[in-house]
Amino acid sequence: MDSDRRSSVLMCMQCGMCAGSCPESGITPFNIRTMVRKTQLHRKIDESIPWYCSSCGECTLRCPRDVKPSEMIFEIRSALVEEGEIPLSIQKALENTFVQKNPWGRPRSKRGEWLNDLEDIKVPHVSETASKRLLFTCCIQAYDPRCMVIPVNVARILHKGGVEFGILGTEEACCGNEIRRMGEAGLFEDLQEGNLAVLKKYDVQQIIALSPHCMNALKKEYGDHGIEVLHYTEVLAEMIREGVLTFREPYSKKVIYHDPCFLGKQNKVFEAPRDILKAIDGLELLEFSGARENSLCCEGGGGRMFYEAEIAYVRNSEKRVEEALAKGAEVLATSCPFCVMTLEDPATEKNLPVKELSEIVMEVL
Repeated sequence: MDSDRRSSVLMCMQCGMCAGSCPESGITPFNIRTMVRKTQLHRKIDESIPWYCSSCGECTLRCPRDVKPSEMIFEIRSALVEEGEIPLSIQKALENTFVQKNPWGRPRSKRGEWLNDLEDIKVPHVSETASKRLLFTCCIQAYDPRCMVIPVNVARILHKGGVEFGILGTEEACCGNEIRRMGEAGLFEDLQEGNLAVLKKYDVQQIIALSPHCMNALKKEYGDHGIEVLHYTEVLAEMIREGVLTFREPYSKKVIYHDPCFLGKQNKVFEAPRDILKAIDGLELLEFSGARENSLCCEGGGGRMFYEAEIAYVRNSEKRVEEALAKGAEVLATSCPFCVMTLEDPATEKNLPVKELSEIVMEVL
């Protein structure tokens, strides 16, 4: 831990705001306040504990002394990675990313396979566009069958609205958002340098990120590279305001919206997804008791997608589904592939459909 981070940790006054707002505190062995205190006192931390953190960022947002506890977790994990004290599943995800540039280890040559469902639309390489506007596909949306529909949907919506865009295809690599949070700073830097080189090569001017995780890395963690980075919901909301995107069909259902951590609390994009849903005739928008800045983390981020907890407990995704049903929701909507994956398992058991926002938009177009 460098001297600046050490000085920051010493600023902690043990007020408990971090632990009080942490979605893992009290339900798992993870306690961020205790970990900060042990770091202050140079005490050993059980190597299994840091992996329960989902990197929602709530502790850092709530801290009155700007200690940035979530950054401390990344550094603790980094030390564990260097020592080889990491869960096998995390190690595999990191190795996969090193070799194939994605945590799932799928061939890089298949990163654009989702384009097979767009036979009626020609999607050019970003170098062939006048706008140099890039549609950036998250690894999970490029390879997971459930989430591959998201880039297909967004591509169709943008095309319908007359928005020019291009892709990188096999030249696209993992953004590294989760890699950094899993403690592999060196691999993150390699991904960052590789992606920035490609963006510079093709003079990319704007990036439309399909995942809030990619948006966060490209916008906040790649440095000032002079490229505008937006989440696709921001683009769609603007298209609605300008009148270039209109809906033809009603959607007569009660929809409850779940704020993804990396879109909402970490990047303050709260209104765009709601503006899209409010523009749909017949749709009744419901809200969770914990919404916007107080949204309950789904537990999919920060490497948790690749880490199986060692204990059994009621997952946040289960709590989310239960509250959605209690509020009378007929559809649980979100705008993040990680949230879709974590929410869908408990929701399916309760017969509650989980929809990524683009899926609802496609239904009413």
